[in-house]
Amino acid sequence: MKPSTDFAVRSFIGGYDKNLAYIITCMQTGIHIIVDAAIKLDRLKPFIRSEPVALLITHTHGDHIAFLDDYTQAFANIVIVGHPESQAILDVDGFKPIENDSRFSVGRLKLRAIHTPGHYFDSVCYTLENVIFTGDTLFVGRTGRTISTRSNINDLYDSVYNKIIPLPPQTRIYPGHDYGPEPSITVEKNIEISPLLQAKNEEDFISRMEQYERTRKPGK
Repeated sequence: MKPSTDFAVRSFIGGYDKNLAYIITCMQTGIHIIVDAAIKLDRLKPFIRSEPVALLITHTHGDHIAFLDDYTQAFANIVIVGHPESQAILDVDGFKPIENDSRFSVGRLKLRAIHTPGHYFDSVCYTLENVIFTGDTLFVGRTGRTISTRSNINDLYDSVYNKIIPLPPQTRIYPGHDYGPEPSITVEKNIEISPLLQAKNEEDFISRMEQYERTRKPGK
């Protein structure tokens, strides 16, 4: 699948733990969409030509919304998009709750929100043509973890195996952290390299996750 000529994605790494944030730019209109407020705004500003229209929140763990106040103060009209239950946590003006499988447009860009609980209860992935922004639901080489309050391994299995893996094989994953051998990867290639994406069923997935946690190295 060829890269889209309708939009460009610029990646930024930093934050608290190799966090990744993104600027999506519509090539026809020049409008910007930001994914997660995980990186200091000063890092993004040189690449922002006009006030961003929307900020997509993948979930409300602190490292992904760390600089949200800076973004809302700098861009008075920006719309904050996220799971309906995120609204009370974020407590910001201009919040737009988005339901599972909702399709919405920002300028000429057509996006889809997929509720993907598991790593966290309010996790949302966003698709745009042939790419998906997965937050902490799915990384390069593995899934997210389920060690937080309001995490759920059964939900994670459903989200990954029934909502993300069935996407077209060449869909490109843009995750919330740079934990893998490369910052971005296709769904097809990610399945090839990740034992956590090769489970036969839910029970097998849970067993593989337990093995991963026993042998996990920090930062991986």
